[in-house]
Amino acid sequence: MSAPQPKNYAFGMIGLGTMGRNLLLNMADHDFSVAGYDKDTSKIPLLQKEADEDGVHNVEGFTDLSAFVQSLAKPRVVMMLVPAGKIVDSVITEITPLLDEGDMLIDGGNSYFLDTTRRAQELAAKGLHFFGMGISGGEEGARRGPSMMPGGDQEAYQKMKPVLEAVSAKVGGEPCVTYIGPGAAGHFVKMVHNGIEYGIMQLLAETYDVMKNGLGMENESMQQVYAKWNQGRLQSFLVDITKDIFAYIAPDTDHLLLDDIKDEARSKGTGKWTSQIAMDLQVPLSLIDEAVAMRDLSKYKSLREEMEKVYQARPTPGNDDQEQQLQELEQAMYFSMIIAYAQGMHMLARASEEYEYNLNLANIAKIWRGGCIIRSEFLNTIYNAYQQKPDLAHLLLDDTVRQHVQESVAGARAVVARMATVGIGTPALAAALSYFDTLRTGRMPSNLIQAQRDYFGAHTYELIGHEGVFHTQWTPMHEDAENKEDTHRGTGTENETPVIPNK
Repeated sequence: MSAPQPKNYAFGMIGLGTMGRNLLLNMADHDFSVAGYDKDTSKIPLLQKEADEDGVHNVEGFTDLSAFVQSLAKPRVVMMLVPAGKIVDSVITEITPLLDEGDMLIDGGNSYFLDTTRRAQELAAKGLHFFGMGISGGEEGARRGPSMMPGGDQEAYQKMKPVLEAVSAKVGGEPCVTYIGPGAAGHFVKMVHNGIEYGIMQLLAETYDVMKNGLGMENESMQQVYAKWNQGRLQSFLVDITKDIFAYIAPDTDHLLLDDIKDEARSKGTGKWTSQIAMDLQVPLSLIDEAVAMRDLSKYKSLREEMEKVYQARPTPGNDDQEQQLQELEQAMYFSMIIAYAQGMHMLARASEEYEYNLNLANIAKIWRGGCIIRSEFLNTIYNAYQQKPDLAHLLLDDTVRQHVQESVAGARAVVARMATVGIGTPALAAALSYFDTLRTGRMPSNLIQAQRDYFGAHTYELIGHEGVFHTQWTPMHEDAENKEDTHRGTGTENETPVIPNK
């Protein structure tokens, strides 16, 4: 690594963990002079070692925050890639006294979007530019080209645009980064991205369960299935890594490492946030909700083992008509993957209205096509759908998507029904199917719920073909049952609404 070039580094990174270090080296690869800072002194020689191995010479590491800030060219540009939550606030508190008005601070972590909104307001009051940016792609993406979702201070983004476009993933020569929208739009979109990621991962786990415990397939055969899927319409990053996992032998053994991994799934909270905020927005994300719930359920390992002994939960595998069942499983996976994306895009559309993000759903799908964890062949279809009709009410209304759904839904029905019969849980696959069947139902049985709510809590209801809200005294409280009076009352929104007699 060459001698330091004081006070002229174009970009600074706080947090030299896996993501921060690799993104910094990515920038250096593209001829940007960069500096990194970390309180953990062990991270500095690691940065230098990797830079030397890659022949990168325009990067320097610091363990002193003041020296790090002074090394940056003005106006300074600093990105934080540290764990979300209190650590982000701590870094901001520590660095802001060292910054000057007009300097820029970027939060590139998975911060909760409302925290980003608050931080943007606080830093704007101090004359500092700030934006939150979701980054997807993991270690390899950060090093070779991630998908990035910046939102907030648009002036700040425009200054960073050449750098971000240079280091991002490319699809057809186009960078996988775009300005998402004002406020916390960038972190919100990344949150939903992660919710979709949870959903697809759970779907793949369920297909593994179906093949292993429903069809009695061996690991090698399952690897071949995932490899075949990745060559067709299910082509995606998550299917691609799944096929690799089914080929990785544990060191010094003759079996898959996968078979040694404990079945308790961890999470960092972004999927949970997606479900929580969706409920606030009243957007149903049943598939993603199930994915979050199954990670939680997986943590009850000892309870599950006890329940298995009591109920003898696992069936005897059977492989009758295996080829047909695998075709149906591919259809079920494809159908449910479509639903996962559709639910996420519906949430983005609703949030765009509620928070005034003015999201461009076509551009979001476009930048997700490369570099990110949920990249897939199907994202081209999503991009085309919203490119042709930006105000599309729901992805499932697109003609091309409708054809894909109609071609694959039968397989979903077959798999869910068969697994229910033999006792293998497919919560996400089943949730996708139930969501679709309910969403395409013009009249739901929710009228009964409204009647129940009015019965026990006088919460009122609306009537078909009549303005206003109504309440009924469903059972007489005092009068004799033989001397019932008309107990159905209505209140109009503008004019007095006529009483509609009980039938």
